[in-house]
Order: sequence, then structure tokens, then C-alpha cells
Amino acid sequence: MKVDASTVWEILKEAGIDPAPERASGTWASFLRSQADALVACDFLETVTLTGARLYVLAVIEHRTRQIRVLGATAHPTAAWVTQAARNLVMDLEDAGCRARWLIRDRDGRFPELFDAVLADAGIKIVLTGVRMPRMPSVPDRADPHPQAAGPYRPYFPSASA
Repeated sequence: MKVDASTVWEILKEAGIDPAPERASGTWASFLRSQADALVACDFLETVTLTGARLYVLAVIEHRTRQIRVLGATAHPTAAWVTQAARNLVMDLEDAGCRARWLIRDRDGRFPELFDAVLADAGIKIVLTGVRMPRMPSVPDRADPHPQAAGPYRPYFPSASA
């Protein structure tokens, strides 16, 4: 069945709803801007220390303030460790007066079901990123543009001679 745009306009007009051109252009970016006060996003960042040890850093960003909270770093992110990090996050957000309603995260297997349950108990809904949608996570994936680089060879690292 095909419906003409003028038919839709008539139905909306009869229902007392003004047609809005913004409705058709709803993008992920516009959603993030409109809900910034209620959004936080988290992700694991992988880094290599100067000794060559690989660490996983769990970081959360508040979209409104762009404040990044590092919840911890570990070589082995176990389910118990990640769940405790979720509890700590809930307490930190309450102390800061953050009104987070949604947490955006990827589908990483390091997030146990209990992680989501702790946040759900605090009234925070989990929004999973889409599969193979590189622009959807928005900020946490771009927090460290060169995760494989270490030491003074990072492009934004001040040189020792400066």
C-alpha cells in the first residue's frame, strides 16, 4: 500500500498535529544533542604501559559536560571487577548530581549481565550500540586516538625538549 505525502499531512492536520520537518531528519547525533543531560557512555580502552603490560581501562563520559570518569584499569577485567565498577559509577553519579537515564555501551563481552542489572536498579537504561556502526558510540571510542602508541611518540604528547 502506498500513501501520498498529502494524505499523511491531512491525517496529521485532522488529528491536530502540525507536520514537523525535523521529524524526518532525526539522526543519532541529534538524539545525543537533545538528550545530553541524561546520557553517559562507557567503553573499555586498551593501552600498553611503558613496561609493555596491556591494561584495560573502563572509562565513562557524561555527554553534557564531556567529563570523563576513569572507573579503573586492570590487566584482567573479570565480571566481578566490572560489576563493582558499575556500583562505583552509580555512587559517583549520585554524588555529582548527574541525572543519567541512559548509558550507551557497545556489545563487548567484558560487560556481564550484572553490570546492566546494577545500572537498571539505579534507573539507568542500557542502550547497546548497533552492530558494525562505527559512528554510533560517539565519544569513548575516540578518547584515545592512538591506543597502540606508547610513550613520547604519541602525537599529542609534549616533547621532552619543550
